[in-house]
Amino acid sequence: MAQNNDYRIEKDSMGELRVPKDALWGAQSQRAVDNFPVSDLRAPRAMINALGLIKASAAEVNRDLGLLDADIAQAIIDAAHRVAKGDYDAHFPVDIFQTGSGTSTNMNANEVIAHVASESAGETVHPNDHVNMGQSSNDVIPTSIHVAAVIESEKDLLHALRHLRDTLHNKGQELADVVKTGRTHLMDAMPVRFDQELGGWAAQIDSNIARIESALTRMRGLAQGGTAVGTGINAHPEFGARIAKAISAASGCEFHTSENYFESLSSQDCAVELSGQLNTIAVSMMKIANDLRWMNSGPLAGLGEIQLPALQPGSSIMPGKVNPVIPEAAAMVAAQVMGNHTTITVAGQAGNFQLNVMLPIVAYNLLQSIELLANTSRIMADKAIAGFTVNQDKLDDALSKNPILVTALNSVIGYDKGAAIAKQAYKEGRSVKELAMEQTDLSEAELDRLLDPAALTEGGIKK
Repeated sequence: MAQNNDYRIEKDSMGELRVPKDALWGAQSQRAVDNFPVSDLRAPRAMINALGLIKASAAEVNRDLGLLDADIAQAIIDAAHRVAKGDYDAHFPVDIFQTGSGTSTNMNANEVIAHVASESAGETVHPNDHVNMGQSSNDVIPTSIHVAAVIESEKDLLHALRHLRDTLHNKGQELADVVKTGRTHLMDAMPVRFDQELGGWAAQIDSNIARIESALTRMRGLAQGGTAVGTGINAHPEFGARIAKAISAASGCEFHTSENYFESLSSQDCAVELSGQLNTIAVSMMKIANDLRWMNSGPLAGLGEIQLPALQPGSSIMPGKVNPVIPEAAAMVAAQVMGNHTTITVAGQAGNFQLNVMLPIVAYNLLQSIELLANTSRIMADKAIAGFTVNQDKLDDALSKNPILVTALNSVIGYDKGAAIAKQAYKEGRSVKELAMEQTDLSEAELDRLLDPAALTEGGIKK
């Protein structure tokens, strides 16, 4: 291995090339660095963690099967766990826009682990023969997508969504006695309570939790063991089942070997499904964020129903202006996740014969969506929902002037009479009660009972 002060010469099956002197990667990774100067996007931290767990588990299984020397196996296991922890993230320079199988990223992991393991073992550990034993990029990369997505969903996203759901529920209960004007088509409608409105949001998040949990049942099946095309060539017959068990133990999440390796290598249907559920969360997040923005709008010329926590100045030119920055950030995250889902959908159809050839962007976009939604769920809960206050005077004023309350009189005076009263109330700026007392036989006490906004909010939730 010749070298000067800046680089060393490495060899692979295609010949020699220069590699930075201090780099832990080898020739195949360097070729990818040279070939794909496309972006500044690299393998996500969660994917590198998954690759480390996969390589450590593979070495453990191959050792136990009597296929790999115990000392070499242990050196690989130790190095791979350090990769999983993030000790060598700086040595994963390969662009995410690369070969569609993700071979460059797999070889990046193999070469880094082999380099570190060789130093600790005091003998040569080969990136292909030892670290990649019984594996192919074609089953390693799909497996890393599933492993990373399950780990990040279970240990981060689901916790964050439960926190958001519970925060919404608790804030609703705190404001259970506060009645406000409901709106349909952005127009005044019948009254609702805050616990009903926020309870609807909480129910959306709860449904999304169930959707994620359902999708994860299919993400737990691993392609590992299918090797190149799904037949398992060069892998021990027990390798797939054993490595799934080993990855489960190492990650603390449940995995099993795929029921059909040909499906797992050639398609990304499970990832597309999970992304679809993340897309649904984004839709829910956008709805909640926009509702908060509308309710907070003003404070003088908008709805002004609530006041979100003031977190930062809102304008570089207008002193005193404060903007709904958290819901705005959440809406942008929702837009990004929706775009990611489109990319994953297109990538998912790129399963040409025995292999999907857009695996790296599936990994990148799926894991980004999980991370963005987890972080945003916590931020929305803690910095927007938990601390907003209600502008009671504004709510009461809108309720008192709301002609749509006449709907409560439909069964007594009929729709047509009610419509006439509502139109006159709008036109003259008078209350429904006042006009109904003039134009119907209903008493003031009876109208107070029928038009009580709080009483009109009963129902709507099945216990």
